[in-house]
Amino acid sequence: MMIKSNTILKTAVCAAALTISLSGWSAEPAGLVDLTYAAEKAVPAVVHIKVRTNSQTRTVETQDPWDDFFSDPFGFFGNPGSGGRQRRQVQTPPREASGSGVIISADGYIVTNNHVVDGADEITVTLNDNREFGARIIGTDKTTDLALIKVDGKNLPTLPIGDSDKLKVGEWVIAVGNPFNLNSTVTAGIVSAKARSLYANGVESFIQTDAAINSGNSGGALVNTNGELVGINAMLYSQTGSYSGYGFAIPTTIMNKVVSDLREYGTVQRALLAIVGQDVHNYIDAQKAKGIDVDLGTNDGVYVSKVEDNGAAKAAGIQEGDVIVSIDGKKVTKMAELQEILANKRPGDTVKVGILRDKSKKEMTAKLKNAQGNTDVVRTADLDVLGVNLKEISSAQKSQHNISYGLEVIKVSKGKMQEAGITKGFIITKVNDEAMKTLDDLQRVVKEASTSDEPVLIIQGLNPAGVKKYFAVQLND
Repeated sequence: MMIKSNTILKTAVCAAALTISLSGWSAEPAGLVDLTYAAEKAVPAVVHIKVRTNSQTRTVETQDPWDDFFSDPFGFFGNPGSGGRQRRQVQTPPREASGSGVIISADGYIVTNNHVVDGADEITVTLNDNREFGARIIGTDKTTDLALIKVDGKNLPTLPIGDSDKLKVGEWVIAVGNPFNLNSTVTAGIVSAKARSLYANGVESFIQTDAAINSGNSGGALVNTNGELVGINAMLYSQTGSYSGYGFAIPTTIMNKVVSDLREYGTVQRALLAIVGQDVHNYIDAQKAKGIDVDLGTNDGVYVSKVEDNGAAKAAGIQEGDVIVSIDGKKVTKMAELQEILANKRPGDTVKVGILRDKSKKEMTAKLKNAQGNTDVVRTADLDVLGVNLKEISSAQKSQHNISYGLEVIKVSKGKMQEAGITKGFIITKVNDEAMKTLDDLQRVVKEASTSDEPVLIIQGLNPAGVKKYFAVQLND
């Protein structure tokens, strides 16, 4: 049952009138903290997101040995043949789920978690005033668990974006979202820790809070007392599946870069040092467990256990056994902090890497690269006229289908391709007899066709089962 609540947190919290001192860190007492302003700013800009994944037909191979025997008795006994394996069509049931999101622009851009909208065929966004909008995905990033979606709206309520770097441990925050389908829920707590890594995603530097975060809060807002967005609620830590005092949010320092890249390129431009590393204190503890005493000259930083060939670190002269202690003069005490700094960089950016080598300080200059080992811009296409999101196929897909290029349809919304019958998972190999090796190839062909006397795309490609298909897409109504 859906329960609508516009209740705003009306309590004030009095911080302890004492100076706190922990390991040399001290702060003056905060005095009276009123969270009603933050709640009033945040609630209208936090939305309820409902997603639906339609029933899908998948092709699978049978694993029943008796099926193998009857279909190919020779292959069953190890003789030449098909091996007895059969391909079957399996129908998966529709799926519905929900979460939260934060409006960051008056024209309808909304930030949420990747896991909220992953695989969605339909997305419905409900505002705090009960207005409903259909939404489409602009881009997703599994590595940071962030996604950017868009609704067609005007003058929508927004939440100003604050600087999560300025958050302090012990500072009051509120979490706003839709747990258990209860709209406009506000919970309060403090920042419990910063730069937490839970080893759930590729890039992690979570804000930990004891503000209650439950199922359905994913994608909602973590807000400071000034009413500014400082994090996107992502997950809870619990042995029961419900709140137990540990919630985690993605800081806006990471969110800002991801959103900017998704809007401009459709995918994140990820800059890498190309090292394998770990927190220094973890490395020292591991060595002590082996009976080895290690003195690196510091207990903070990132221990470099491996330097990848052809990467930025290798080119800069960074070596295995070095300890990274700063980037561009900003102190690095653990891997999560290094990841957060690099998450704000793009391939081609140059950084000053401070290291300790044999307890001596050195500074290296590294030109960051992408995962392909270069500084090229990586794009996905989001073509409104076609109503699809696409990406260049992977090496594994090339090998699987025995092709050397292609563009995979990763999302289909209302548009020309959906009308033509093209579905998610289809691989486009040629359009109007031109090879589709890059997203720029498709964008060029679409532009040429849309201004020609015959605005039609003849699309050739493979469906998910590897069967060759042809479609005609009429660009003009």
